[in-house]
Amino acid sequence: MALDIPEIQRALRAGGLDGWLLYDFHGSNPIAARLAGLTGGGVMTTRRWYYLIPAEGPPRGIVHAIERHNLDALPGLRIVYASHDQLDAALTTVLGGCARIAMEYSPGCAIPYLSRVDAGTAEAVRQRGVDIVSSGDLVQQFEASWNSAQLASHVAASDALYRIKDRAFAAVRIALQDRVPQTEYDLQQQMVGWFGEEGLVSDSPPVVAIGANAGNPHYLPTAERCSALIPEQVLLLDLWGKRAETGAVFADITWVGFTGERVPEEPARAFQAIAAARDAAVALVEEAARAGRDLRGWEVDRTARTVLEEAGFANHILHRTGHSLGEQVHGNGVHLDDYETHDDRRLLPGAGFTIEPGLYFESFGVRTEINMFLGDREALVTGPRQAAIMTLGNS
Repeated sequence: MALDIPEIQRALRAGGLDGWLLYDFHGSNPIAARLAGLTGGGVMTTRRWYYLIPAEGPPRGIVHAIERHNLDALPGLRIVYASHDQLDAALTTVLGGCARIAMEYSPGCAIPYLSRVDAGTAEAVRQRGVDIVSSGDLVQQFEASWNSAQLASHVAASDALYRIKDRAFAAVRIALQDRVPQTEYDLQQQMVGWFGEEGLVSDSPPVVAIGANAGNPHYLPTAERCSALIPEQVLLLDLWGKRAETGAVFADITWVGFTGERVPEEPARAFQAIAAARDAAVALVEEAARAGRDLRGWEVDRTARTVLEEAGFANHILHRTGHSLGEQVHGNGVHLDDYETHDDRRLLPGAGFTIEPGLYFESFGVRTEINMFLGDREALVTGPRQAAIMTLGNS
């Protein structure tokens, strides 16, 4: 990723900031490391480094003597240090003239995905008379924003995931009809093979969860711990992956089936509620995009959650409405969250994210997950929306 220094400087001036200070120690700030191009192989980052992009003038970096070349690919001045006294002096020099800067910091750690700067480093900056504000919107704009190639990679991955989902449900239907024993793990491993056929990679095998296991949002079957796929149960599939290409971004979907011919009233009513919550969230994003108005992550979550609460399901909500998508399945952009956190970051053009309301009970769980991409004046849902729980039959 190439840093667009002039564009960042325009954003800093528009935000009334004197600079954006990137800082990392030993991988503690993967956002800064990615922006600085230090996430590939062959680069050792065992010492502290800083890189200040000022609102005016050339950037200024600080690197340790034994890793003095780590920032060579970035423009600007360099100060090389070895001792802690030299580091202290270098930090004072680099921050000279700054009163208000952005860092990967979240007040009260409200957004832990963003809160990457440790308290001691923040103290060292503030001791020099510099105020720190969150870099949340800068990260959203310059690290989490998709380009056209990434959007294309996402759409390709999404299409592949839907094909895998269809194959998985078809495999369950056939196994039930033929009375062939099958476990969650068996199906999961079949799906892993289909990922390879589709050219997808992931950080985890997919979720295959039946009955009570579907009531655990992050349940993953293993060879040692899995349940049989038996008739008359809710079956939840959650699968995520990306193309095996440099810069590709993830797609992430969840669909729900029922291993019988008629879905019982309780899961059917719960699914109807989450589908309505999902569609309310989509409508809000689409309306804001058309109007060109700012929309915050917490607003989308609150809109979806209100639908679930008004349907009487407040006690069965366990997580936020959605998360950022990027080169990692949980990206560094804005999340749709006013439940686990209060995410007040803006949804900016180029953002990719999930919408995935869910409800969880002792004997089952339901979740519907789709992906969206926000353009300049439009919002795109990148795959089909599930309208009702799929019946898989057992005869």
